[in-house]
Amino acid sequence: MTEPAKSFRVGLIGTGRISDIYLKTLTKYPQVSVVACGSLNLDESRAKAEAYGVPRVAAPREIIADPEIDAILNLTIPAAHAGVSMAALAAGKHVYSEKPLVSDLADGRRVLDLAAEKGLTVGNAPDTWLGGRWQTMRKLLDQGAIGRPTGCAAFVGTHGTERHNPNPDFYYQIGGGPMLDLGPYYLSAMVFLLGPVVRVAGMANRGFDRRMIENGPRHGAWMEVEVDTHVQGMLEFESGAIGSITMSFDIWDSEMPRFEIYGTDGTICIPDPDPVYGANRFEGEVWYRTRDTARWTHQPRPTGRDVWQVAENTHGINEDSRGMGLIEMADAIVHGRKPRCSGELAYHVLEVMTGILDSPARGAFVEIDSRPDRPGILPTNFPEA
Repeated sequence: MTEPAKSFRVGLIGTGRISDIYLKTLTKYPQVSVVACGSLNLDESRAKAEAYGVPRVAAPREIIADPEIDAILNLTIPAAHAGVSMAALAAGKHVYSEKPLVSDLADGRRVLDLAAEKGLTVGNAPDTWLGGRWQTMRKLLDQGAIGRPTGCAAFVGTHGTERHNPNPDFYYQIGGGPMLDLGPYYLSAMVFLLGPVVRVAGMANRGFDRRMIENGPRHGAWMEVEVDTHVQGMLEFESGAIGSITMSFDIWDSEMPRFEIYGTDGTICIPDPDPVYGANRFEGEVWYRTRDTARWTHQPRPTGRDVWQVAENTHGINEDSRGMGLIEMADAIVHGRKPRCSGELAYHVLEVMTGILDSPARGAFVEIDSRPDRPGILPTNFPEA
């Protein structure tokens, strides 16, 4: 890989909790350099700068205006994504944003159109599917390990964010909810593995109209819930495969698998039991079963791992590495290609989620217009390649 680090300078806007893992990752690799950070809380930003060796702290508008900065890393809350990204693009900066791309589909189109007009690149989280387990799944599919993929399923059953996040309000306001919060991890992975989605349908409901914050200085405070918090969607892929997705803040516990792909000759499974982070991690085992090892061929019936083959993981990103998508975007810009975690992919995922959420009121399938390229598998030695 041609080293872009010394010339690809990043300004970070938004120094909340998620910024720690980004800064931890980005300081490990020379491909990018975070040269400034800032937020609405500059005391918080100064603490992050000191902890991770960021040389400058400034107000967001000053970071965006800085001609020495090549790209903005946008880690603000979802409601602010569009405004920050549009301002950065208008100032001639590439943008890499946390998920979702924006909260409103029309804003997403404006972001992509402005980037195209300016000749700039938009990248977007999640980048967890760049991790070793997801690349291993793609390798199995490309090798035909389970034949032709016919379906997939994703499931997250948790009871909200108020037990671990001290300021969870935005998760329950317009623009929030489990689908927009958690759906991008699974839908981005689905498109990477199976290609784009052509139509969707959905149903949704709301378990609680008010929820109590259960941690931090606001413990005991109540929040109004403005969005549906249990969402189920059906997906049809351009390839002909079909899928289901359940994202919920209303489930106390579950034994459902977090992610599976079904094929004519077998099944691939991510087995993690964790209800939230099981399948949106970079690392972890990948299990698969073929017609030769399917459970009904065994007597007596075995259980758990004994039934499954564990796929060999030949890819190197096997720890929490959020920010890897920005490193990959920097490499893409240097080499004149599209990034894998692209704005087009993020827009497609947003259109799919919006379609699922709009479907109940329409009482019909929703056609998906966008068709992003299916991202390619990573080189096995990325990012050292």
